[in-house]
Amino acid sequence: MRVRLGRYAPIVRWFPKYTPTLFVNDALAAAVVTLLLIPQALAYALLAGMPAQTGLYASILPLLAYAVLGTSRTLAVGPFAVVSIMTATAVNQVVAQTGLDYISVAVLLALLSGMMLIALGILRLGFLINLLSRPVISGFIAASGILIAASQFGQMLGMPVQGQTLWALAQRLWELYGEFDRGTLAIGLSSLATLICLKRYLYPLLILIGLSDTASRLMARSGPIVIIVVSIWLSVRWQLSEHGVAVIGRVASGLPELALPHITWQALESSWSAALLISIVAFAESVSMAQTLANRRGERIDPDQELIGLGAANMASAFSGAFPVSASLSRSAVNDEAGAATPAAGAMTALGVALAALFLMPLISQLPRVVLAVIIIHAVASLVNPSSFVRAWRYSRNDGVAQIATFLLTLLAGVTNGLILGVVLSLVMYLYRTTLPHTAIVGRLPGTEHFRNVRRHRVETRSRLAILRIDESLYFGNARFLEDTVAQVVAEQPMLRDLVLMCPAVNYIDISAIDSLELIQKRLHDGHICLHLAEVKGPVMDQLKKTEFLEKINGRVFLSTYAAWKELQADEPESGRRSAHS
Repeated sequence: MRVRLGRYAPIVRWFPKYTPTLFVNDALAAAVVTLLLIPQALAYALLAGMPAQTGLYASILPLLAYAVLGTSRTLAVGPFAVVSIMTATAVNQVVAQTGLDYISVAVLLALLSGMMLIALGILRLGFLINLLSRPVISGFIAASGILIAASQFGQMLGMPVQGQTLWALAQRLWELYGEFDRGTLAIGLSSLATLICLKRYLYPLLILIGLSDTASRLMARSGPIVIIVVSIWLSVRWQLSEHGVAVIGRVASGLPELALPHITWQALESSWSAALLISIVAFAESVSMAQTLANRRGERIDPDQELIGLGAANMASAFSGAFPVSASLSRSAVNDEAGAATPAAGAMTALGVALAALFLMPLISQLPRVVLAVIIIHAVASLVNPSSFVRAWRYSRNDGVAQIATFLLTLLAGVTNGLILGVVLSLVMYLYRTTLPHTAIVGRLPGTEHFRNVRRHRVETRSRLAILRIDESLYFGNARFLEDTVAQVVAEQPMLRDLVLMCPAVNYIDISAIDSLELIQKRLHDGHICLHLAEVKGPVMDQLKKTEFLEKINGRVFLSTYAAWKELQADEPESGRRSAHS
């Protein structure tokens, strides 16, 4: 019973083994993450267009839900910049079309995302993450980071700036350039410079005076807390709100009131596609981060259970009156560095945030809004990694093009359209690659039973025998390509009498490819050429036996390519070829 329950509630597996030592480690990590989460939660709530306190609401019950149902020991779930800006974009579009209440639509997005993620997890569709190209996701995240930073420049200047594309944001900033508030800009620039200096120079300074590496890293990440405390003190002391500096204003104290989101058919019809896109990004980033952290510890995560855990977190956020959540890259890294040992660290973080929501909100009211904008800009800077573009381009032109195209499309078309176009582009490029599979004429390496590409190695070949290696499964998309390739081989070897299809990489042959093989067989037979197969895998052979192809083939099926070479060699002298790359 426990094993079955542990499948869907991982807390059953780790909590009985919980020890005082683990508690101390989790409590220390929770304290550090709570200090980082509070300012980020407030900032990301405003980024999503929601009241500031909803950022804290999105950081209480969702963390508790993930602690019970998630499989990662150190993943920090809660408000995340990219998901917040996707929420704002989606909600603005739905509100413009339907006139519905903004907060209700945001809450509905969290509910729908949670339901979709849980449904995918129950159906064990976590493998779908493999269909998302990493370069596409990286390009999307990088562009989203730039859009988020650009959207906060208005706050830096004390001006309202909105727009879904980089061009719209830049145009709005240009229109309002002469209206910026000098005091707000001064606070923003000084806060940003302080954050950058603390992150860059505090760590080596602390190491120099003898602090441990872990303690130095954690203290170096405390910049947002320092900035907030100092800014609130200055705001109260100098009454900045009376000098044109916008402050947060009254923030409701207390815990969230649990309630079911208001659902209408019109809202569902307008919101489901946006919720699906948010779910895709949330799951892709969360699982990627969870796998990275798990690999460091020699652990593993269950993608299907992660869908359920993340879905439960989003539903909990909806019941709290908040917006969609995801895993945070920065907080997860801090949680890991701080020594979090179990998901209980997330539950303790939720407790810390709840205490802040109860007792600290009156102080937050005097916090300048520009400080939260600076915290967002500083946080999303890590999302833009130019080296990832260089690495993708050097490794594969296709991956590089996909990443750059998604990046540009997101900047020019907005986060929602950019992601859709990026995913479509990724699928199109995948289909393009599989419809033009790699094939090679191979020959025998002298004195061995191994066969290699004639263009790359010095090999033995025969004029009456051709061995064509196929490096892809055969399906309707590349069946015609195989026909054309075989026709080209026949045209290039006029003395050909035997053609062997070498199939070690063929894992599947669909009915369209069977039809093409039968057509190839007929054409070769008419040309007095025998068609043979070699190294056909068992499951593929099982499928072939269900067809008439094996009865029609005028050649043989060989266990190995070497067996075919020995059996079919003609009475002629051997010839050699050398590749330009050999």
